[in-house]
Amino acid sequence: MTATDQLATARPTLRERRRAAATREILEAAEAQLSEHGPAALSLRAVARSLGMTVQALYHYFPSRDDLVTALIAKTYDDLAAAMQDGLDAAADEPGAPRLVAVAGAYRQWAIDHPERFQLLYGTPLRYYAAPPEGPTTQAVRRMGAMFERELFGGFTTEQLAAADVPELSPALREDLERLPADGMGTLPPPAVALLMSAWGQLHGLVVLEVFGHTAFIGDHQAEIFRLAIRNVVEDLHRRIAPTAGPAAGDVR
Repeated sequence: MTATDQLATARPTLRERRRAAATREILEAAEAQLSEHGPAALSLRAVARSLGMTVQALYHYFPSRDDLVTALIAKTYDDLAAAMQDGLDAAADEPGAPRLVAVAGAYRQWAIDHPERFQLLYGTPLRYYAAPPEGPTTQAVRRMGAMFERELFGGFTTEQLAAADVPELSPALREDLERLPADGMGTLPPPAVALLMSAWGQLHGLVVLEVFGHTAFIGDHQAEIFRLAIRNVVEDLHRRIAPTAGPAAGDVR
Protein backbone atom coordinates (compact mmCIF):
# COMPACT_ATOMS: atom_id res chain seq x y z
CA MET A 1 0.00 0.00 0.00
CA THR A 2 1.38 3.39 -0.99
CA ALA A 3 1.60 6.38 1.36
CA THR A 4 -1.21 8.01 -0.61
CA ASP A 5 -3.41 4.93 -0.16
CA GLN A 6 -2.65 4.85 3.57
CA LEU A 7 -3.59 8.53 3.94
CA ALA A 8 -6.81 7.97 2.02
CA THR A 9 -7.64 4.99 4.25
CA ALA A 10 -6.94 6.85 7.52
CA ARG A 11 -8.69 10.09 6.61
CA PRO A 12 -12.50 10.26 6.82
CA THR A 13 -14.24 10.49 3.48
CA LEU A 14 -15.85 13.71 2.30
CA ARG A 15 -19.25 12.22 3.04
CA GLU A 16 -18.20 11.27 6.57
CA ARG A 17 -16.78 14.75 7.20
CA ARG A 18 -19.98 16.39 5.95
CA ARG A 19 -22.07 14.12 8.16
CA ALA A 20 -19.90 14.91 11.20
CA ALA A 21 -20.19 18.65 10.52
CA ALA A 22 -23.97 18.40 10.14
CA THR A 23 -24.24 16.38 13.35
CA ARG A 24 -22.26 19.03 15.25
CA GLU A 25 -24.49 21.77 13.83
CA ILE A 26 -27.62 19.92 14.90
CA LEU A 27 -26.28 19.43 18.42
CA GLU A 28 -25.36 23.12 18.64
CA ALA A 29 -28.89 24.05 17.55
CA ALA A 30 -30.33 21.69 20.15
CA GLU A 31 -28.12 23.27 22.83
CA ALA A 32 -29.32 26.73 21.80
CA GLN A 33 -32.95 25.63 22.08
CA LEU A 34 -32.19 24.01 25.42
CA SER A 35 -30.64 27.22 26.77
CA GLU A 36 -33.57 29.32 25.58
CA HIS A 37 -36.52 27.10 26.46
CA GLY A 38 -35.26 24.42 28.87
CA PRO A 39 -35.04 20.62 28.47
CA ALA A 40 -38.79 19.96 28.46
CA ALA A 41 -39.29 22.01 25.27
CA LEU A 42 -36.66 20.16 23.24
CA SER A 43 -38.12 18.79 20.00
CA LEU A 44 -36.81 17.59 16.67
CA ARG A 45 -39.24 19.83 14.81
CA ALA A 46 -38.01 22.99 16.56
CA VAL A 47 -34.36 22.05 16.04
CA ALA A 48 -34.95 21.30 12.36
CA ARG A 49 -36.84 24.59 11.90
CA SER A 50 -33.96 26.58 13.43
CA LEU A 51 -31.58 25.04 10.87
CA GLY A 52 -33.87 25.43 7.88
CA MET A 53 -34.17 21.65 7.60
CA THR A 54 -37.19 19.41 7.37
CA VAL A 55 -37.78 16.93 10.17
CA GLN A 56 -37.38 14.16 7.61
CA ALA A 57 -33.88 15.43 6.75
CA LEU A 58 -32.94 15.57 10.44
CA TYR A 59 -34.04 11.93 10.82
CA HIS A 60 -31.05 10.95 8.66
CA TYR A 61 -28.80 12.05 11.54
CA PHE A 62 -31.00 11.37 14.57
CA PRO A 63 -33.78 8.86 13.85
CA SER A 64 -35.72 9.83 17.00
CA ARG A 65 -35.92 12.44 19.74
CA ASP A 66 -34.33 9.92 22.12
CA ASP A 67 -31.28 9.60 19.84
CA LEU A 68 -30.86 13.38 19.85
CA VAL A 69 -31.31 13.60 23.62
CA THR A 70 -28.79 10.78 24.17
CA ALA A 71 -26.18 12.52 22.02
CA LEU A 72 -26.90 15.83 23.72
CA ILE A 73 -26.56 14.38 27.23
CA ALA A 74 -23.30 12.61 26.33
CA LYS A 75 -21.87 15.82 24.84
CA THR A 76 -22.97 17.79 27.90
CA TYR A 77 -21.18 15.39 30.24
CA ASP A 78 -18.07 15.60 28.06
CA ASP A 79 -18.17 19.41 28.10
CA LEU A 80 -18.55 19.38 31.88
CA ALA A 81 -15.61 16.98 32.24
CA ALA A 82 -13.51 19.24 29.99
CA ALA A 83 -14.34 22.23 32.21
CA MET A 84 -13.34 20.22 35.28
CA GLN A 85 -10.02 19.30 33.66
CA ASP A 86 -9.42 22.97 32.80
CA GLY A 87 -10.05 23.81 36.46
CA LEU A 88 -7.50 21.23 37.52
CA ASP A 89 -4.92 22.50 35.05
CA ALA A 90 -5.42 26.09 36.19
CA ALA A 91 -4.97 25.12 39.85
CA ALA A 92 -1.92 22.95 39.31
CA ASP A 93 0.42 25.48 40.89
CA GLU A 94 -1.75 26.33 43.91
CA PRO A 95 0.09 25.12 47.02
CA GLY A 96 -1.78 23.33 49.78
CA ALA A 97 -5.24 23.17 48.19
CA PRO A 98 -6.69 19.65 47.69
CA ARG A 99 -7.05 18.98 43.97
CA LEU A 100 -10.63 17.88 44.57
CA VAL A 101 -11.44 21.47 45.58
CA ALA A 102 -10.34 22.61 42.12
CA VAL A 103 -12.37 19.88 40.38
CA ALA A 104 -15.45 20.62 42.49
CA GLY A 105 -15.07 24.36 41.97
CA ALA A 106 -14.95 23.93 38.20
CA TYR A 107 -17.99 21.64 38.37
CA ARG A 108 -19.89 24.25 40.36
CA GLN A 109 -18.92 27.11 38.03
CA TRP A 110 -19.92 25.19 34.91
CA ALA A 111 -23.31 24.40 36.45
CA ILE A 112 -23.88 28.08 37.33
CA ASP A 113 -22.84 29.19 33.84
CA HIS A 114 -25.01 26.56 32.09
CA PRO A 115 -28.08 26.02 34.30
CA GLU A 116 -30.29 24.63 31.53
CA ARG A 117 -27.68 22.10 30.42
CA PHE A 118 -27.07 21.18 34.07
CA GLN A 119 -30.82 20.68 34.42
CA LEU A 120 -30.75 18.33 31.42
CA LEU A 121 -28.31 16.14 33.35
CA TYR A 122 -29.68 16.42 36.88
CA GLY A 123 -33.10 18.04 36.77
CA THR A 124 -36.51 16.46 36.30
CA PRO A 125 -36.15 13.46 33.95
CA LEU A 126 -37.51 14.09 30.47
CA ARG A 127 -40.87 12.43 30.01
CA TYR A 128 -40.76 9.22 27.96
CA TYR A 129 -36.95 9.30 27.67
CA ALA A 130 -34.79 6.44 28.89
CA ALA A 131 -31.05 6.39 28.33
CA PRO A 132 -29.79 3.26 26.53
CA PRO A 133 -28.21 0.79 29.00
CA GLU A 134 -24.40 0.95 28.85
CA GLY A 135 -24.73 3.53 26.08
CA PRO A 136 -22.87 6.79 25.43
CA THR A 137 -24.46 8.59 28.37
CA THR A 138 -23.31 5.89 30.80
CA GLN A 139 -19.78 5.99 29.42
CA ALA A 140 -19.71 9.79 29.64
CA VAL A 141 -20.83 9.70 33.29
CA ARG A 142 -18.08 7.22 34.09
CA ARG A 143 -15.42 9.39 32.45
CA MET A 144 -16.49 12.33 34.58
CA GLY A 145 -16.79 10.21 37.72
CA ALA A 146 -13.29 8.88 37.19
CA MET A 147 -11.94 12.41 37.70
CA PHE A 148 -13.63 12.72 41.09
CA GLU A 149 -12.42 9.27 42.06
CA ARG A 150 -8.85 10.01 41.03
CA GLU A 151 -8.63 13.32 42.86
CA LEU A 152 -10.33 11.97 45.98
CA PHE A 153 -8.40 8.73 46.36
CA GLY A 154 -5.20 9.27 44.36
CA GLY A 155 -2.19 8.21 46.43
CA PHE A 156 -4.06 5.65 48.54
CA THR A 157 -3.60 1.93 48.01
CA THR A 158 -6.43 -0.51 47.49
CA GLU A 159 -5.61 -2.01 50.89
CA GLN A 160 -5.95 1.37 52.60
CA LEU A 161 -9.29 2.02 50.93
CA ALA A 162 -10.59 -1.44 51.85
CA ALA A 163 -9.75 -0.72 55.50
CA ALA A 164 -11.36 2.74 55.57
CA ASP A 165 -13.24 3.65 58.72
CA VAL A 166 -16.90 3.52 57.68
CA PRO A 167 -19.99 2.14 59.45
CA GLU A 168 -20.33 -1.58 58.85
CA LEU A 169 -21.89 -2.30 55.46
CA SER A 170 -24.68 -4.83 55.28
CA PRO A 171 -23.79 -8.08 53.47
CA ALA A 172 -26.35 -7.30 50.75
CA LEU A 173 -24.93 -3.82 50.11
CA ARG A 174 -21.35 -5.07 50.12
CA GLU A 175 -22.26 -7.81 47.65
CA ASP A 176 -23.93 -5.32 45.31
CA LEU A 177 -20.98 -2.91 45.49
CA GLU A 178 -18.59 -5.73 44.65
CA ARG A 179 -20.58 -6.38 41.46
CA LEU A 180 -20.23 -2.85 40.11
CA PRO A 181 -18.78 -2.65 36.56
CA ALA A 182 -15.01 -2.84 36.34
CA ASP A 183 -14.92 0.29 34.13
CA GLY A 184 -16.76 2.30 36.77
CA MET A 185 -16.58 2.26 40.55
CA GLY A 186 -16.04 -1.50 40.47
CA THR A 187 -12.30 -0.88 40.78
CA LEU A 188 -12.84 0.44 44.32
CA PRO A 189 -13.40 -1.68 47.43
CA PRO A 190 -16.89 -1.29 48.95
CA PRO A 191 -15.87 1.07 51.80
CA ALA A 192 -14.32 3.46 49.27
CA VAL A 193 -17.47 3.38 47.12
CA ALA A 194 -19.52 4.30 50.20
CA LEU A 195 -17.18 7.20 50.96
CA LEU A 196 -17.19 8.39 47.36
CA MET A 197 -21.01 8.38 47.19
CA SER A 198 -21.22 10.31 50.45
CA ALA A 199 -18.73 12.93 49.23
CA TRP A 200 -20.48 13.18 45.87
CA GLY A 201 -23.85 13.64 47.56
CA GLN A 202 -22.57 16.59 49.59
CA LEU A 203 -20.76 18.21 46.67
CA HIS A 204 -23.57 17.77 44.18
CA GLY A 205 -26.25 18.72 46.69
CA LEU A 206 -24.61 22.08 47.34
CA VAL A 207 -24.38 22.76 43.61
CA VAL A 208 -28.03 21.85 43.03
CA LEU A 209 -29.15 24.12 45.86
CA GLU A 210 -27.20 27.02 44.37
CA VAL A 211 -28.16 26.47 40.73
CA PHE A 212 -31.85 26.38 41.63
CA GLY A 213 -31.60 29.48 43.81
CA HIS A 214 -32.00 27.93 47.26
CA THR A 215 -28.82 29.44 48.69
CA ALA A 216 -29.26 32.94 47.26
CA PHE A 217 -29.57 34.31 50.80
CA ILE A 218 -25.80 33.77 51.19
CA GLY A 219 -25.24 36.29 48.41
CA ASP A 220 -21.72 36.76 47.10
CA HIS A 221 -20.30 34.33 49.66
CA GLN A 222 -21.63 31.18 47.99
CA ALA A 223 -18.31 30.30 46.36
CA GLU A 224 -16.43 30.66 49.64
CA ILE A 225 -18.99 28.54 51.51
CA PHE A 226 -18.74 25.90 48.80
CA ARG A 227 -14.92 25.75 48.94
CA LEU A 228 -15.02 25.51 52.74
CA ALA A 229 -17.56 22.67 52.58
CA ILE A 230 -15.54 20.70 50.03
CA ARG A 231 -12.31 21.10 52.02
CA ASN A 232 -14.17 19.77 55.07
CA VAL A 233 -15.44 16.81 53.04
CA VAL A 234 -11.92 15.97 51.84
CA GLU A 235 -10.35 16.30 55.29
CA ASP A 236 -13.05 14.20 56.97
CA LEU A 237 -12.80 11.50 54.32
CA HIS A 238 -9.02 11.31 54.45
CA ARG A 239 -9.12 11.00 58.23
CA ARG A 240 -11.06 7.80 57.70
CA ILE A 241 -8.25 6.25 55.63
CA ALA A 242 -5.32 5.06 57.70
CA PRO A 243 -1.86 6.16 56.56
CA THR A 244 0.67 3.58 55.46
CA ALA A 245 4.40 3.52 56.03
CA GLY A 246 5.07 1.42 52.97
CA PRO A 247 5.26 2.31 49.26
CA ALA A 248 1.98 2.98 47.47
CA ALA A 249 1.99 -0.27 45.51
CA GLY A 250 -1.45 -0.87 44.12
CA ASP A 251 -2.14 2.86 43.97
CA VAL A 252 -5.69 3.23 42.62
CA ARG A 253 -4.76 6.13 40.34
